[in-house]
Formats: sequence, C-alpha cells, structure tokens
Amino acid sequence: MTKALEIVQQFYAAVGAGDMQKAASLMADDICWMEAENFTLSDRNPYVGPQAVIEGVFARLGNEVDNFGLAPERFIANETSVVMEGRYTGTGKATGKPFNPQIAHVWTVDDDRITSYQQHVDTLAVARATGKVD
Repeated sequence: MTKALEIVQQFYAAVGAGDMQKAASLMADDICWMEAENFTLSDRNPYVGPQAVIEGVFARLGNEVDNFGLAPERFIANETSVVMEGRYTGTGKATGKPFNPQIAHVWTVDDDRITSYQQHVDTLAVARATGKVD
C-alpha cells in the first residue's frame, strides 16, 4: 500500500465518521478541489483550501441530501496519485428520490497531504434526485 493510498483512505474514513477536523488536517492548505462539471456543487469550482471544501461542499451537501453515503469499490494508486471507483448513495431532500450513481475520484497527494481532487459522477442521476432537473 502506498502512502498516498493510506492518506486518501484516512480521508474517506474521517468523512464517513463525520470528523471534518481530521479530514481537513489531511488536506494541503492550498488544496484544489474540483466537483464534476454540471454537478450541483460545481458552482464554486475550484474550491481552494480545506475551509472552502468543508463549507462549500460537505456543509452544502447536507442541505440537499439525506442519508448520503459513499461506497469505495476499487482503488488504483501509485506514490502520488489515487483513483477510487465506487458509488454514492442518498436521497434528495427536495424530492424524496434515492440515487446510486457510479463515481470516480482522482486524488493527488504530496508531502503527506492531499493537494488536489477531481470528482467524476453521473450528474444527471443526482440532479434528478435533488430536484435540479426532471
């Protein structure tokens, strides 16, 4: 297991446990976080810095989705990069509709901190569940 993979897995564990302080500590001060184009939270891309990510992504996600979950299924890693394939789960608060889209996350880790993140997701599935489109 690479150090980069360990750090990304620690990040997922911290977010899953609701430990945003731990999650923030794993991010570089100048992390560049990119939500997928046309995703409901991509309006503030790029999110720069841990505080921007916590407030702009995770806090806002909680306002739109009930029972949000992330299920990693596969990791591909080298010394500085990690790709995670998996699924999101949740229910749109505005519609009560569940979603379960495929996802891929691309991470870069340098000096034991996450320096970049790029999300890839079926944005239409989430938009339908959150009432952004019919």
